[in-house]
Amino acid sequence: MSSPVLPLSVLVTTRDEEETIATCLDSVNFAAERLVVDSGSTDRTVALARERGARVLAHPYESPARQKNWGLAQCRFERVLILDADEWVPGPLAEEIIGLLTGGRPLADGYWIGRENVFLGRVMRHGGWESDRVIRLVHRDRARYDDRMVHEEIDLPGPLPQLRHCLRHETFRSFDQYWPKVDRYARWGAEDAWRRGRRARSVTPLLRGGFTFAKMYLLRRGFLDGGHGLVLAAFSAMTTFLKYARLWERTLAEREADRPR
Repeated sequence: MSSPVLPLSVLVTTRDEEETIATCLDSVNFAAERLVVDSGSTDRTVALARERGARVLAHPYESPARQKNWGLAQCRFERVLILDADEWVPGPLAEEIIGLLTGGRPLADGYWIGRENVFLGRVMRHGGWESDRVIRLVHRDRARYDDRMVHEEIDLPGPLPQLRHCLRHETFRSFDQYWPKVDRYARWGAEDAWRRGRRARSVTPLLRGGFTFAKMYLLRRGFLDGGHGLVLAAFSAMTTFLKYARLWERTLAEREADRPR
């Protein structure tokens, strides 16, 4: 699989992803097109992508969903595999995709793919991360992401098949690497909740954060992942706390603006 063989586009959206982009692109060298849509990287992301033969387009960043929707429209092939820059395709999944696209059978408009999520060097098998899946192998002209800032997903009608093998998601490599995402996801999550009409009280961040910890560590048996499971559950609870604290802040501002002068 060292040369492009499939009429398949691989779409990757990036910004300052020099740590992971090479592994990501190298894992899909069976595709005839690897398209990187970059939103202003200042590191070696673009250079590394071009070294690997990827087509690189620049596009101003608006949101994760809008960035991917714009990229889908630029893909040359009808079938598209969408990846985040910190994901890569292991050999078994690559073979499954190749077999699917060359098997001569009718294809669905989209396919679910499971993800093995890595937290500080360990694949998490409990706590809810083990059941993660995403729609990623799609028909270019029928798949579009819903307009959300966080946890965006492709909106395709009907039940979709799921591939047997999983993506590898190197999501949490260090606290220094992940911390900017925490603040970004908290802001975006609060904005999404606000747009859906949700508001928060002062106690909401604590209640929501506590529930997140209990759900991940106890109900979904995160304790079976040992110390990694404990720290991940606590960190996820903190992220939830920050999201609802930001929503509470916006709620206070709204009340102040509505108060008679």
